[in-house]
Amino acid sequence: MEESAASSDLVRSGDIRATARLISMVEREDPSRLAALKALHAYVGNAHVVGITGPPGAGKSTLTDKIVSRLREQGRRVAVLAVDPSSPFTGGAILGDRIRMQRHATDDGVFIRSLATRGHLGGLSRAVSEASRVLDAAGYDFVIIETVGVGQSEVDIVRIADTVVLVSVPGLGDDIQAIKAGVMEIGDVFCVNKADKDGAERVVREIRSMLETAVLNGATTRFTPLYEARAALTRLDGGRASGGDRAPGAPSAAEGAAHHLAAAVPGHPNLEIPPVVATVAESGQGIHDLVDEILSHEASLVATGFLRSRREENLAWELGRGAAERVLSALEHDGRKESMSDLARAVLDKKIDYYDALETLERALTRS
Repeated sequence: MEESAASSDLVRSGDIRATARLISMVEREDPSRLAALKALHAYVGNAHVVGITGPPGAGKSTLTDKIVSRLREQGRRVAVLAVDPSSPFTGGAILGDRIRMQRHATDDGVFIRSLATRGHLGGLSRAVSEASRVLDAAGYDFVIIETVGVGQSEVDIVRIADTVVLVSVPGLGDDIQAIKAGVMEIGDVFCVNKADKDGAERVVREIRSMLETAVLNGATTRFTPLYEARAALTRLDGGRASGGDRAPGAPSAAEGAAHHLAAAVPGHPNLEIPPVVATVAESGQGIHDLVDEILSHEASLVATGFLRSRREENLAWELGRGAAERVLSALEHDGRKESMSDLARAVLDKKIDYYDALETLERALTRS
């Protein structure tokens, strides 16, 4: 216990080695990590978590590298969790994202760690949320989670990140498939990277068109409630929305939003859509605009109170997933396996039906 307390104190002081060791324990699911995580709980909730997601080959790693550089220019401390696909045979990962960000290796204000997916289909390993909390407690202003890039199943990031940046690129072949609902719905800021390639302007137009259509049809989106609350706040402030406790230099909740209005349609005045930013990560083109939009979104969340409500919703989901994992773990116990085999035989022999078997199992778990 004393060792865990000492470890948590070192993490809070910004000790990089202690932080890396604790994240390694998180990855291994070492039971002794829990004492340190509990000790750090009171110091979590200050970092803004940004998710960078999109299809493979979209340039997410290069984009993340440039975002880190821009935030460092503003004096922010930044941590990056780069999620790499893991081998189905060894469970290990190539950890290529850390190689691409080597120029930050000597910067004490940047922490970069690669995590393997461990076969998790949502694009994130179960350790990512715990690791992000460790980095939050370690005093980083931003925690950037770059996901593995598995396409439309990559939606778990919305359950961890405060701001989700959805990256698209031209030339994927089927543009409609690339921007189809399911992934489009999770974005707070949209980025079309490799904007120097043919077709980039068309991708920007198609994304904006899809977002406008969703708004004008009254579809429920991730961004609509936030924009409505921000508009109401702006009206109350006489056109100036407060940014709350935003960092110096960050845009206010109202700034940066005026040029994201949907096309003028009778009966639908001033409807907003999320920003769609064109970038060329290799050259740095558009990076300043992209970071400004991320900061603007953060300011909007703080000013409207949506930051807390969004985190509350995400934590409720995470608690549910954690409880489900514990139940599955309990079912893996030898005694439980034997009971389930008995129930399976009874179902096959038509002694009971499948649903009676489920109820029997549920009662057994509830009693334990």
